[in-house]
Order: sequence, then C-alpha cells, then structure tokens
Amino acid sequence: MSDTSQNRTVHWLSLIGFLAASFTAATIGGTATASSVETWYPWVQKPDWNPPAWLFGPVWTLLFILMSVAAWRVWQRRQQPNANRALGLFFVSLGLNALWSVLFFGLQRPDLAFVEVIVLLILLVVILRRFCTIDRVAGWLWLPYVLWVSFATVLNGTIVWLNR
Repeated sequence: MSDTSQNRTVHWLSLIGFLAASFTAATIGGTATASSVETWYPWVQKPDWNPPAWLFGPVWTLLFILMSVAAWRVWQRRQQPNANRALGLFFVSLGLNALWSVLFFGLQRPDLAFVEVIVLLILLVVILRRFCTIDRVAGWLWLPYVLWVSFATVLNGTIVWLNR
C-alpha cells in the first residue's frame, strides 16, 4: 500500500472512529431513555412548546454526525496548539451527553439532569470557542449542537419547574 493510499485510509478510518464514539454515547443515552419514554415521561408535565417525540431521533442523529465531523476536522489539525485539549473536551462532552439521559430518563431525575445539562452547555460553549480557533468550519458544525442543548436546557428547567 502506498503512503498516499495509507494516509487516505487513516483519514477515513479516523472519521469512522469519531462517528463510532458519538454513536456509542447515543446508544448509551438511548438505552437509558427507552423504557422511561413510554412509561414515565408521558406523565411528566411539559410545556406546550415541548417538541413532538418523533423529532428527537432525527435531530440527534444529525447532531451526532455534525459533532463527529467537527471533531474529525479538529483531529486533522491536531498539530495546532490546543487541538488535542479540544478533542479531549469533545470526549468529555460525549460522556456528559450520555449521562444526561441516564439522569433524566434512566433515574427519572430531571432536577439532577438540569444541573448536569448546565455543566454540559458550558463545556459545549468552551469547545465551540476552541474549535473555531482551530478550524472555523468545525465551529460552524458544532454550533447546532450548542443551540439544541441551549434549547434542551431551557426545556429541562421548565420541566423541573412544572413538576416541582
């Protein structure tokens, strides 16, 4: 195998690795969500502006793809200052993303999930700033995730308030 084809293989395998990491977090979150979404969550008081259940799957699928591509683009520039730190924070964010589902749906504790999602949102903004300095396109790809989690934070807080 030539160096060029080997580099191309590593290039695409690294993207697959980022996708696998993101969708592993998604699987953990989905597993924690699965039972509660039909048994507990329908009975929770929610605001009128709560999105329909069918929307979450497609949105999260798109977000996990965008997040993965953003991290992959930063990985391609890992020789730049702070790129490796930004990638480390990316992996921490995946853990926090999965933890939110465990807290909110698995443990049925929206209050704990609300505290956790605030921490996650702060981390996502930090990552956004770092990604933007390393690769502007990566920052733009990361932005929808920050916006969605901002919305989710308000929704989570509203659910806590309505169910106090």
